[in-house]
Amino acid sequence: MAELLDPTNDYVFKRLFAEAPELLVNLINDLRPDLPDIASVEILNPNIEPSELTGKYIILDVLARDGSGHCYNVEIQVRRYGAWHKRGLFYLTRMLGSQLNIGEDYRELRASVGLHLLDFDLFTDTEEQREQAIWRFEMRDECQPNVSLGNILQMNLIELSKADRLGLPSDPLAAWITFSNIGRRN
Repeated sequence: MAELLDPTNDYVFKRLFAEAPELLVNLINDLRPDLPDIASVEILNPNIEPSELTGKYIILDVLARDGSGHCYNVEIQVRRYGAWHKRGLFYLTRMLGSQLNIGEDYRELRASVGLHLLDFDLFTDTEEQREQAIWRFEMRDECQPNVSLGNILQMNLIELSKADRLGLPSDPLAAWITFSNIGRRN
């Protein structure tokens, strides 16, 4: 039997979605089932440069833009390190800031969305956190969380191992989680 490639490998992950953008469309839609579907994406960084394969941290995020101009940073993260979330937020805000040139209208800004598949458990402090594997962070008021500045900055996290353990209902997202765990099961 042929050995399957591990989709949590940065190189495999980026190559898969850069060469098959329709899969990325499906992943984005399945990760955000309560938001309108997107029809297509443009991969903004389809090539894997040699410099991306060397260095302290290998970062092969997939950057994409949909037909409405919303930008996506899609990544698989297999190792937990202290400043991971700060790096994710930095990339998210940089994507937002790069949309406009000096003098352009702020109304032209489109959402910047981070989709992060984590191959580790990030939130484990409370029982409630240990029972949740899918997270969405947006700009909301601390005292009145129903008051929002919109979802122009959005960070979506899926803790793959935790989601697998919790046994999510059979739906497209569960299929992606199963697919992502192939490397762990081989």
